[in-house]
Amino acid sequence: MKLTGVELREIRLPLVAPFRTSFGTMTDRTVLLVRAESTDVEGWGECVAMADPLYSSEYTATCADVLRRFLIPALGRVRDLDAVGVAPALAPFRGHRMAKAALEAAVLDAELRTRGVPLARELGAVHDRVPCGVSVGIMDSVPRLLDAVALYLDQGYRRIKLKIEPGWDVEPVRAVRERFGDELPLQVDANTAYTLADARHLARLDPFDLLLIEQPLEEEDLLGHAQLARTLATPVCLDESITSARSAAAAITLGACTVVNIKPGRVGGYLEARRIHDVCAAHDIPVWCGGMLETGIGRAANVALAALPGFTLPGDTSASNRYYRTDITEPFVLADGHLPVPEGPGLGLAPLPDALEEVTVGTEWIAL
Repeated sequence: MKLTGVELREIRLPLVAPFRTSFGTMTDRTVLLVRAESTDVEGWGECVAMADPLYSSEYTATCADVLRRFLIPALGRVRDLDAVGVAPALAPFRGHRMAKAALEAAVLDAELRTRGVPLARELGAVHDRVPCGVSVGIMDSVPRLLDAVALYLDQGYRRIKLKIEPGWDVEPVRAVRERFGDELPLQVDANTAYTLADARHLARLDPFDLLLIEQPLEEEDLLGHAQLARTLATPVCLDESITSARSAAAAITLGACTVVNIKPGRVGGYLEARRIHDVCAAHDIPVWCGGMLETGIGRAANVALAALPGFTLPGDTSASNRYYRTDITEPFVLADGHLPVPEGPGLGLAPLPDALEEVTVGTEWIAL
């Protein structure tokens, strides 16, 4: 297909409750949406970058800038465009994986709508629903944490992930284990908050039989993760460190992880995410789909990805109401701890015009 133009749309959604991690507290979510348009179809993508460069070096404003100035014009010069051709066309521009992922997703959605093919089928999904976990932020007190976990378990979530940081790790984990028992699938996420000097302290989590500890050290410290993995009984999972299939292969070879969290936005798109899935499957490394507080646009694509065979652990593909009172699409609703995989062409859904307009901060049309 030939693109006629791309719309960049910034929206802002209030969260149902503040969400605190080791890199800060969020009360709302600023999201950059990408709508790619050809002569007879449009497709949607969601940029997962945050408003500030805290989780990663990318943030919303830089993504909009690089899309506007470089990435979208580059695709405009491609005469016979398909989703597979997006990454090669954008390869001359270093980094900016989250921006590239959003643009590729929009092209992929448009292409699959034209072909009448659901994203899940295109990626190689084998399930029609996926089990869901939930990420629980850092709380002001252990009693508040226990109340939150109880609520999510009552709602049917199949796995609990606790955000941790120095000073909020062993005691909250112990409290959750004592309250909800050893059968609860439980894991923790450090978001790079520790150093290798904390290895002995992190080993205090071993008795709690966690599924994994996610990204304990800085994202570039693969050797440190490998050393830490040799000292912990708890499996080490990498998140921020995994930026491509090549980096996943390197981490596995070094022994830096035994589990991988795949976030499509972080790795440059859903096609690269599938390659990481395949690399991990070839090495018997389980994977799961992480979340970035996506709207229904990004959630639909993540659920499709999580239906691939190597995703053997529940992901952070929570229901819409985990973060938002009103989503910009028809909401994803938890049923028996699972979300259904969309069946329609492409993403299988689109934004609801009124809901989208209500939260829109600004739009920009880039004609090609």
